[in-house]
Amino acid sequence: MGFLEIRNVKKRYGGTDVLKGIDISIEQGDFLVLVGPSGCGKSTLLNLIAGLDQLSEGEIWINGVMVNDLHPSKRDIAMVFQSYALYPNMTVAENVVFGLEMRGVPKPEREAAVAEVAKILQIEHLLTRKPSQLSGGQRQRVAMGRALVRKPLVFLFDEPLSNLDAKLRVEMRTEIKRLHQNMGATIVYVTHDQIEAMTLATQIAVMNGGEIQQLGSPKEIYNRPVNTFVASFMGSPSMNMIPAVLGNGGVEIASGNGAPISLRLPANGRGPNAASGRKVILGLRPEAVTDPGAADRNGAVTDANCHVEVVEPAGSDTFAVMRLGGVEVIARMRADTDLKPGQTAPFAFNMEKAVLFDPQSGNRID
Repeated sequence: MGFLEIRNVKKRYGGTDVLKGIDISIEQGDFLVLVGPSGCGKSTLLNLIAGLDQLSEGEIWINGVMVNDLHPSKRDIAMVFQSYALYPNMTVAENVVFGLEMRGVPKPEREAAVAEVAKILQIEHLLTRKPSQLSGGQRQRVAMGRALVRKPLVFLFDEPLSNLDAKLRVEMRTEIKRLHQNMGATIVYVTHDQIEAMTLATQIAVMNGGEIQQLGSPKEIYNRPVNTFVASFMGSPSMNMIPAVLGNGGVEIASGNGAPISLRLPANGRGPNAASGRKVILGLRPEAVTDPGAADRNGAVTDANCHVEVVEPAGSDTFAVMRLGGVEVIARMRADTDLKPGQTAPFAFNMEKAVLFDPQSGNRID
């Protein structure tokens, strides 16, 4: 049994199924990120773990105890909200220590706990201020401190960084990652931002329509997505999804610019044993389509000439947009590439990174 077990959890509101049978198991110290588009059920699931809502079916276990009927205060969890939820009339120190006071923790222990958490979060100089005197990032640190000071079994984060600007969001993401590494806390974190999911998680649950599409490590989710939804949702830019046809040990793609492009599949057992002529969707991450000089030649790399429609400099990279198989395909090129729109240029396709999907079901072909 995992430290946190979610077994066949369902949630209905009236006649609407919001969660349709969720099964997740994580170990103590794992960082689970629930990610998916708005309305997929991730915040509902978090509220069920917290006890803020009642299950329609299923079980939730924390550290060997089924908590379905336990009041939120008895579950030994702490929650960090998007809105910070700080008391405006209290100082930072009073906000952080409030939960311990309500539990009757002796004053010396409370003071020691506040000092420890303030040092970890680097908010010692803010302890006498009120929330109105703090920046957004400082308020989020205080909200985290209020959760950390309790040392619960499980931390729950509900889109805690969505109110911050881009630069501060990156900084706070690093702080949360460092916090997890130093404390080994068990965390369940909700976000719609797949970059947050990839950088923070030890396990990712990709959700859509009240169901888990895939549960796995960031590497598994990124490199071996189970279907086209996961492939398209995770990654920035997302995976290229190119209509293709199997044949002659590889795939053929309509180029829209003369003869089709033939790309060989690696002889490593990952390619499907299917008859020539079968239609598939070829999934390739943008970094698997690049400059011939930058490609990793240890893999199954095929060079092909393609017509460039758009060039997008992005600082550390340059993205080239072309049209293959009737869809836009994005290539991640070196920053100093000399491509021009309208140019026909060679590109290297690393087919070691290729994933094939069935066009009808959208599922990966193994």
